[in-house]
Amino acid sequence: MGDTSDKVAVVTGGSRGIGRAVSLLLAERGYRVCLSYVANETAAAEVLAAIEARGGRGVAVQCDVAEEKDVVALFEAANRLGRLAALVNNAGIVDVTCRVDAMSAQRLQRMMATNVIGSLLCTREAVRRMSTRHGGRGGAIVNLSSIAAKLGGAGQYVDYAASKGAIDSFTIGLAREVADEGIRVNAVSPGVIDTEIHASGGNPDRARALAPDIPMKRAGRPEEIAAPIAWLLSEEASYMTGTIIDAAGGR
Repeated sequence: MGDTSDKVAVVTGGSRGIGRAVSLLLAERGYRVCLSYVANETAAAEVLAAIEARGGRGVAVQCDVAEEKDVVALFEAANRLGRLAALVNNAGIVDVTCRVDAMSAQRLQRMMATNVIGSLLCTREAVRRMSTRHGGRGGAIVNLSSIAAKLGGAGQYVDYAASKGAIDSFTIGLAREVADEGIRVNAVSPGVIDTEIHASGGNPDRARALAPDIPMKRAGRPEEIAAPIAWLLSEEASYMTGTIIDAAGGR
């Protein structure tokens, strides 16, 4: 996968679920990991302990990616670890099942602020550090989309699906914008993954309930999403940019 010993990876939402799996895998591959978390300091500390137990190095930063000042502080912390080479825009939220005609403006603003604006703000800071245009040495960005961007989320959370559709467009546009500046930009689009995000949307059994409707007849594991993310960040994917990889069990 190449030498990553002097490289730093920022993983947003890195304390639980897919973000946790990504943080651990990148640490195993030699990255110094700067992970963000919103509120669960205990979970973040556990990930750091696991990284250090494997001989890695990392830092956890409390950060709401929808807040510009928090994002700036996150990347300042990453600066202290070394040269930024990778960003995984993983932080995201869902909400309770709801039709569009019952959604409040507050819900919509929160959804877009976290899932879309948060990724844009983090990417802005990453490009400022990675781009050869700004004196950087290049890098790679992976955005977390969702198969919901294609399926639409009708009757459940069209707002979430729309936010991930925006991430798909952002991935393609940014990839073309910085392709000649040493930065590759790709996305992974998970299907139903067995993580705590379903409970945060009021449906902790959602992954199990949807399993029969998935061609592979099971929900995915966080590690099964971390693997393609790590691959896209690696030199093995050196000619890939603007690509969105589905990891959805056939959905």
